[in-house]
Amino acid sequence: MMKNKMVLFSALAVSTAGLAACGDGGEKKNEGFSVAMVADKGGIDDKSFNQSAWEGLKAYGEKEGVKEGEGYSYLQSKAQQDYQPNLSRLARGGADLVFGIGNTFNEDIKTVSSQFKDTQFAIVDNVVEGENVTSITFKENEGAYLAGIAAAMQTKSDHVGFIGGMQMDVIERFRAGFIAGAKSINPDIQVDVQFAEDFAAPEKGQAIAAGMYGKGADVIFHAAGGTGNGIFTEAKNRKKNGEDVYVIGVDRDQTEEGMPEGVTLTSVVKRVDRAVADVAGKAKAGELKGGETLRYGMKEDGVDVVSSDMLSDEIRNELKKAKEDVISGKISVPER
Repeated sequence: MMKNKMVLFSALAVSTAGLAACGDGGEKKNEGFSVAMVADKGGIDDKSFNQSAWEGLKAYGEKEGVKEGEGYSYLQSKAQQDYQPNLSRLARGGADLVFGIGNTFNEDIKTVSSQFKDTQFAIVDNVVEGENVTSITFKENEGAYLAGIAAAMQTKSDHVGFIGGMQMDVIERFRAGFIAGAKSINPDIQVDVQFAEDFAAPEKGQAIAAGMYGKGADVIFHAAGGTGNGIFTEAKNRKKNGEDVYVIGVDRDQTEEGMPEGVTLTSVVKRVDRAVADVAGKAKAGELKGGETLRYGMKEDGVDVVSSDMLSDEIRNELKKAKEDVISGKISVPER
């Protein structure tokens, strides 16, 4: 039996990832336009990637005058095995555009998009070929370059660290940009690099950070999603004990994660929210073609660093100059 869009999406929103939607194949069940996203296991309150994407959908909803559960919604994944059924459930339920949030969605987006040809899909942070798939990527290396500059100018030990969630292309861009930025200030700076192999393991993040801080690093930049929460925990504990250590956040402004001890030096802001809102708006306007890769860099206002109160005027001035040079093309930031 056909179901009204409002009823169906109210049933799907937020807490009902376990409910199945009726229907099969690519048949559309609803009238009107709706957008939905599937969050990875980090959840929409991960204070990082998923949260930024959800904020983008809410911004889209506010602009379009639609409410959560009506014009936009999300499903939460408890494990990677949930990705494909959640994507399919939203497509069967009549969503016109379905986002997979994170680079680990690539195989599932590829599979589900081939089954629902009448639905547009978008993947954030990876590239999937398909006539009804839009790939959203960022020039993370450009934002990380500024983080490297800030870290190298802040450190008192000439020893900094980078913690990645997993060793993959997107995280490699963060790593390469960070190292290049740090070495542009001090070619002899020591940069420790380690990967947690998980984006939702705060305990691993804390353990790795403990090791790096213990060996002399006093600034750590993380690109590890929810795993990064443990890095903040370790830094705050050390700050309480009188150690002068810092964390550089990722994806969104993570100043709050460093409070009240004030350990967040700055954050590399990857405007996932802006990209998601932009793509959703294009889809609503009928301007999303699919089969394209959209790349958001510093020039497109897709990446930047937060102008934190923790930064000295000297660091701010250096970051401003470096940003201008990246945008103009005077500085080319490596991706590996």
